[in-house]
Amino acid sequence: MKFYLDSAKLDEIDYAYKTFGIDGVTTNPKHIMLSGKPFVTAIKDIAEWIRQNGLDGIDKFPVSIEVNPHLDTADAIVAEAEKYAAISQNFAIKIPATEFGIEAARKLEKKGIRTNLTLVFAPAQAIFAGKAGSLFVSPFIGWKEDNGEDCKRYIKDIVDIYKNYGWYGKTQIICAAIRSPKQIVDCAVAGADIVTAGLAVYKAAQHHAYTTQGLGTFCDAWDHTATE
Repeated sequence: MKFYLDSAKLDEIDYAYKTFGIDGVTTNPKHIMLSGKPFVTAIKDIAEWIRQNGLDGIDKFPVSIEVNPHLDTADAIVAEAEKYAAISQNFAIKIPATEFGIEAARKLEKKGIRTNLTLVFAPAQAIFAGKAGSLFVSPFIGWKEDNGEDCKRYIKDIVDIYKNYGWYGKTQIICAAIRSPKQIVDCAVAGADIVTAGLAVYKAAQHHAYTTQGLGTFCDAWDHTATE
């Protein structure tokens, strides 16, 4: 399974890459806002970080960049996507899983601009992403489970559908809005290709009370036996 960081903050991206070996980044308008930068400045800074780290190429380190959510025609989305895709070859364009979003994704993929169908909340929506040939599909987990749904079956259904029709691995399944280490495990068990989460979630996944207890026991033993 690949780990993507859900953030537009360069310090978080750099830390997560060096510490956890993240394989890519996902952003959205909220993450851009939290970066404190104008949209174009934020994505250009990410593109420069990619260049400095020798990660040029969408196969090396994909970064999902979302189009203006106010756009409501396929042609408008395509025009804006072309502008952003020209900034970096690492950018995949995030598009909402709506009727005009699917149309835009199909057009962009034919132009060689890779896409990420986002805001997916049902397997039926994910089917259209596979048929469109999108590089990524982003079924949301946290939002659904925050409202009492168990998403294990939901993700497994998408995985099974993609395997049935030869899309598995071609349109990569990014489990998005991951809130906890348990959700990472659920997605891995279901066979999702990728999870994307905030830095705090990855940090939480590395902590366990027994690990802390065991480390304390070993440190105490070391202190009693080390002689050099």
